[in-house]
Amino acid sequence: MLQFIIKRVLYGFLVLAGVISIVFLLFNVLPGDPARMMMGQRADEESLRVIKKDLGLDQSLSTQFVMYINDLSPISVHDRSVNHYLYLDPDKYDYKELFSIGASDVVVLKSPYLRRSYQTKRKVSEILSDYLFETAVLALAAMVLATFFGIAFGIVAALKKNTWMDQSLLFSSILGMSVPSFYSAIIFSWLFGYVLSELTGLNMTGSLFEYDDLGNGEILRLDNLILPAITLGMRPVSAIMQLTRSSMLDVLSQDYIRTARAKGLKFYKVVIKHALKNALNPVVTAVSGMFASLLAGALFVEQIFAWKGIGWVLYDALMKFDLPIIMGGVLLTATIFVIINILVDIVYGVLDPRVRVK
Repeated sequence: MLQFIIKRVLYGFLVLAGVISIVFLLFNVLPGDPARMMMGQRADEESLRVIKKDLGLDQSLSTQFVMYINDLSPISVHDRSVNHYLYLDPDKYDYKELFSIGASDVVVLKSPYLRRSYQTKRKVSEILSDYLFETAVLALAAMVLATFFGIAFGIVAALKKNTWMDQSLLFSSILGMSVPSFYSAIIFSWLFGYVLSELTGLNMTGSLFEYDDLGNGEILRLDNLILPAITLGMRPVSAIMQLTRSSMLDVLSQDYIRTARAKGLKFYKVVIKHALKNALNPVVTAVSGMFASLLAGALFVEQIFAWKGIGWVLYDALMKFDLPIIMGGVLLTATIFVIINILVDIVYGVLDPRVRVK
């Protein structure tokens, strides 16, 4: 089992290395001058030169890549010399020295440095951490709804195979997967937050925390979570329902299910204890991947509902061409993907020993 876990972790590191390389090369071929974006159009040449040096833009592309990897790595090598391109800048890094190499080089343990925003000059890690919680809450709520209703509808569709109920659920699932999230978000926001607002009591837009009109500061608004969570969970619930239905039909046709029925076991025990338990393995894998994708795919939903999460921040950064925030958001999403997939592979290996053997 330990060897299995080590392999999955190493594969995860390889995926992250590939993502980091692609992100760096992609955003470094885009047009535009980051130094001028930070200083404005009226900046003098000396100020631009200082900013370019601070960002490493005066170095070759290969040197910039080394600097970028060194910034992201939790364990990295730095130089104490101010003029060195790997200078251990205390304004950038919160670090702990591990050991020295030679006269000026030192190996440190630090948190990944995602550079600073071109617009606000704040650290990207601080900006993303401010909004990550609300995106996580939205994605978790959407995934809980999708998992519960997806599995429930899938069981009903499998047990009522080829009936009007099964056909209705299949049609609904196809419709749910076909409608883009941004379109359904607009419809849900307009219909339930405006047309039927008096009946539902919901708003077209709103975030998890909002300032009270009475001057009581920020208050928790769980009602604002309902519409974006349902909208974001529509596609996953459709996919989970179809996957559960297919898996349940396969399990229900097995010999041990017929044996359980012949022994006179109660219907719910046959379905829940024997059939569903063995049909959930592929569903667990799908749910994990969908949860990670929800964190990444909430951009348009958050923008339409004015839900102030990572997607809202990335959309704003795209409009302002604030590359460090965009790059940091992409890397954060990729890291979440990799971590969740590693954890699910481990859980899947525990549930099904055949995975470890393969």
